[in-house]
Amino acid sequence: MKIHEYQAKEILKKFGVAVPKGRVAFTPEEAVEVAKQIGGFAWVVKAQIHAGGRGKAGGIKLAKSYDEVYEHAKNMLGSKLVTYQTGPEGKIVKKVLVEEALDIQKELYVGITLDRSTSRNVVMVSSEGGVEIEQIAMESPEKILKEYVDPKVGFMPYQARRLAFGLALEGEAFKNAVKFLLALYKAYDETDASLAEINPLVLTTDGQVLALDAKMNFDDNALFRHPEIVEMRDIDEEDPLEVEASKYNLNYIRLNGNVGCMVNGAGLAMATMDLIKLAGGEPANFLDVGGGSKN
Repeated sequence: MKIHEYQAKEILKKFGVAVPKGRVAFTPEEAVEVAKQIGGFAWVVKAQIHAGGRGKAGGIKLAKSYDEVYEHAKNMLGSKLVTYQTGPEGKIVKKVLVEEALDIQKELYVGITLDRSTSRNVVMVSSEGGVEIEQIAMESPEKILKEYVDPKVGFMPYQARRLAFGLALEGEAFKNAVKFLLALYKAYDETDASLAEINPLVLTTDGQVLALDAKMNFDDNALFRHPEIVEMRDIDEEDPLEVEASKYNLNYIRLNGNVGCMVNGAGLAMATMDLIKLAGGEPANFLDVGGGSKN
């Protein structure tokens, strides 16, 4: 299950992860009120959709007055935002996050997920913040530092320090980064997340280390333990067909082809899709009806 950036930051704050001051708004007037409550002289208005690439698509704007906050929120709310992750159909913006603007000295990256090849969680950091981690892995893999977590002991302070050293942080920034990494892993672990990604993680001129952006995905099989997270689900952000399939516990993923697939078993479903491709077709979906169907 995916959630919005503002929801991820609400969760992270509860675990002591540093995030900018901000709040979600549903109208331009509410966006201005949030800016007034935050204070300061500059704010960032961010469209809230389940997709990356918002900045390049015009979904993140800097405002230096309340009038600009109003205009940016007005232009975003109700509009269709098209990014490289949404596809050409885009997504309708129904809410915006208004945050304080920060004096950023450096942008970094941190992500936590499960490494299936080692059957362990892995904490990854990079000095190349603000760039897709897949791009870094392809072009400069040496810039990604990793620490694998022993499930018997968890993510240890020495591992957090080693990652902070690898990012060439010093003094107060080093201490804050270690604290940040430990708190982030605690949030990831205790919420049964499948992904916690901070891109960028920013270092401010006064030594603060904060999550400028936040993405969290959760293991659907563990959601029964977290009803408060289930309440954050935004069905409007999900594919209607996938939502309908989830009601019947079907493993369904929509694709862009025109050959429908309804298959009994995940392995056979994958093989069927391969055969369709080999024959020059394009599957319209992946659908495993459970593996045990007899009728």
